[in-house]
This record gives sequence, structure tokens and C-alpha cells, in this order.
Amino acid sequence: MTQRQGPERHPVDLRPPLEPRVVILTGVSGSGKSTALRALEDAGFYCVDNLPIVFLEKLLELSAHTAGEVTRIALVVDAREGRFLAEAPRVIEEVRRRGTRVDVVFLDATDDALLRRYSETRRRHPLGSGSVPEGIAAERKALEGLKAVADEVVDSSSLNVHELKRLVHGRFVEGAIEKMGVTVVSFGFRYGLPSHADVVLDVRFLPNPYFVPELKPYPGTDERVRDYVLGQPDARAFLDRSLDLCNFLLPRYRAEGKSYLTIAIGCTGGRHRSVAIAAAMASALQEAGTDVRLWHRDLEKE
Repeated sequence: MTQRQGPERHPVDLRPPLEPRVVILTGVSGSGKSTALRALEDAGFYCVDNLPIVFLEKLLELSAHTAGEVTRIALVVDAREGRFLAEAPRVIEEVRRRGTRVDVVFLDATDDALLRRYSETRRRHPLGSGSVPEGIAAERKALEGLKAVADEVVDSSSLNVHELKRLVHGRFVEGAIEKMGVTVVSFGFRYGLPSHADVVLDVRFLPNPYFVPELKPYPGTDERVRDYVLGQPDARAFLDRSLDLCNFLLPRYRAEGKSYLTIAIGCTGGRHRSVAIAAAMASALQEAGTDVRLWHRDLEKE
């Protein structure tokens, strides 16, 4: 007797869906909204600058269909909204009423600080065709409703961009510590320095496998070349000291708000010594918990 097969069953995901979170950055022009938005973008928020506030509900509806990929959203809502600005308090209250967590942060600064920043950047104020002080006054008036519903008002007058970024991370990023991405790149000096390198280390003092006939054809990724390079006492000493330097530098770069750091290691052609040393350094940093990307820029060149 053949047992009748029922309909095919698929596993059911019983985990509760991630609750969406919205951070609305608002405030006067020149107070640091763009810096704050970039800080949230680096932390994994889906960021939109100058989205008409009336589209927020539609954006949340669309995010519900992204299989959990878009659960943290950051928006800049300011005086550029024009006639939509008056709708902001109502839309925020409606979204909150539906169960979405919404944090409104109003970035402010003294008129003197704003005037100084506009003078340094020589930007035109987005409101009005008159003077910058007139634009500032008009903008403050237009944003009164949003400031009234803000959960937090931040005075950025005395903050530099790094301090403001740390403040935003401490407020909205889990753990309050930004994870900095590190790229270790090997290269050949004959092809020029990597233009994006923050730290450059030179390993041309090490014996060159290029001049060892049985090793010359093979790249630094080959086990034989790697063992030859790393087997040199000076190579191990250099690697140890370079890792000590990284242990000193990385937390300090991170504290200054740097999101990405590139460490470039060069030899003559970028095929042997730099490749082996870069791979060993990347491996050691990875084991220590650093988010590392390894790139051999000139490995395939003649």
C-alpha cells in the first residue's frame, strides 16, 4: 500500500521580523547634518538626503519587502522640504503610532559658528537671496515645528567633524564603537605608489626571490616563495614591528573617525616580497579581529 504524499512543506522562519528604526536628522544649514548622515551610512544605515517627509510611510512599506536588508533608515529633513515641511510633525507621529521607532535629532549651532562656517566654505545659504544672517533667521523660523518634536537637540558649535561623528555613533550605533575596514595592498614601486594609501611600508631591503632561479617564475602567493621570504630573520622582525605599529595606529585612526585605512607594502615589482609580507600581515590582523581586505595590485604584471 502506497502512502499518499501530502503537499510539499517548506521550513517556516519563526524568528520575529526585525523592527525598523528611523533616524531623522534635521536642523539649520551648516550645523553638520551631512557629517552625521555619513556617519550613519558608514554604520550600515540606509541613508537618504532631502527625502520629502510625506514619502516616509511609502519608504517604510518598501523596506518591509527587502527581506530584512533595510531595517535602519536615516533621513535628512530640513528647510529644503519647502511646502512639505509643515507635514513633518504629523507624519512622524503617524509613523510612530504604527509602531516604528523614530528618533528626531535637531542639529543646531550659534549664529557666529554658522557665519564662520559659511565664510570658510563660501557657500550660499539655501534660503533666501539676501545675506547669510537673513537666511539663518528664516531657516530657524521654518524649522520651529521640527525642533519642537525633536528627541534631542545637539549644539555642534564647538564640535569638529570627528567629534560629531563619534557623538552620532555613540548615540545610534550598537556598541558605540565604529568598526574600521582595513585594506592591505601589495604593490611594485616601479608602477608607482597606490594613490589611496594611508601607510606605506617598503620591503625592498629583503632578499629578492627574483634572483633565485628556481623561485623567479613563481609569485609571492606560491608556498615556495612565501616560505623563502618569511624564512628570512629580517622579514619576521619587520613583520613583528609592523604589526606593533598597526596595533598602535589602528585605534587612534578609529578614534579620529576614520572608516577605512589602506596599508600599502611595496617591493620592486610587486610580485614576490611585498605579496608574501602583505598576506602574512593581513592574516595576522584578521586573527586579531580586524576587518581586513587583501589586494595584490601588481601581481599579474610582468
